[in-house]
Amino acid sequence: MKLTRRRFGALAGAASALTALPRFARAQNYPTRAVRLIVGYAPGGATDITARLVAQRLSERAGQSFIVENRPGAGTNLATEQVVQATADGYTLLVATAANAINATLYEKLSFDFVRDMAPVAGLIRMQNVLEVHPSVPATTVPELVAHAKQNPGALIIGSPGIGSPGHVSGELFKMMTGVDMLHVPYRGVAPALQDLLSGRIHVMIDNMATAVEYIRSGRVRALAVTTTFRSPLLPDLPTIGDFVPGYEASSWFGVAAPRNTPSDIIDSLNRDINAVLAEPAIAARFDALGGAALTGSPADFARLIADETEKWGKVVRFSGAKAT
Repeated sequence: MKLTRRRFGALAGAASALTALPRFARAQNYPTRAVRLIVGYAPGGATDITARLVAQRLSERAGQSFIVENRPGAGTNLATEQVVQATADGYTLLVATAANAINATLYEKLSFDFVRDMAPVAGLIRMQNVLEVHPSVPATTVPELVAHAKQNPGALIIGSPGIGSPGHVSGELFKMMTGVDMLHVPYRGVAPALQDLLSGRIHVMIDNMATAVEYIRSGRVRALAVTTTFRSPLLPDLPTIGDFVPGYEASSWFGVAAPRNTPSDIIDSLNRDINAVLAEPAIAARFDALGGAALTGSPADFARLIADETEKWGKVVRFSGAKAT
């Protein structure tokens, strides 16, 4: 899916100039009842943990409950569809993720168009991933890994939590930008992929920092670099991939989106409250522990991120030839 200037304008417009609902639904009275935050993943993962941290503080600020509901399935598409079809009154919100940007190209047919049907509200967090290898791989740096892979085309196996996952497309971006040939093996989730990396059945993986850090510290896997443009407070001596592959950047990110036509003053009110929560030192500390950083900004800033990521990952998905199964 290529985002034209017109399509980006539609997304940005959804974030700033939305159709108003009757006065009783406007921001001065919002919220008057519980607000649902729909998460497209099972409980316990980074998306769910982030959503619950923010929901708790929003509940305390608003005096109304922000309730996290998990609706996993179809690569977050079930959760997104539920919110797309909800009443545009600010009481059903989606925890949007990088998967929404990836799925726009990965899936040939969806019942919704994320850019058209959702209104960006606010970013939440940008999560770091880490490029790691089994200790048997003779590489301690990114250049050494690239050299080894080029000397042994197709010999290295790179695992991921599944086709179209951030770990998968981050690996495909690495292959695309370095010209290396590694065999991709998708798994059904992070845990089985990590177990096979620990045992040496696969050689390379791009993993969530919070999941990987203890295995890295214990020496069971070897970290080569982080995928973001900034270093990790958990492993501050670890370089970025971009230090060796100029322009490389990949991350998992989460934010909040609402159905199209949600009143703009409700969008703005939610954005202010979310940014206030993200500025709290306690939230920043928890995000550090998750291997992430707060993703603050306006609805238009979040719209721009979604547009850029949709275009970027569309190129990578087409390069890889991946299709949703």
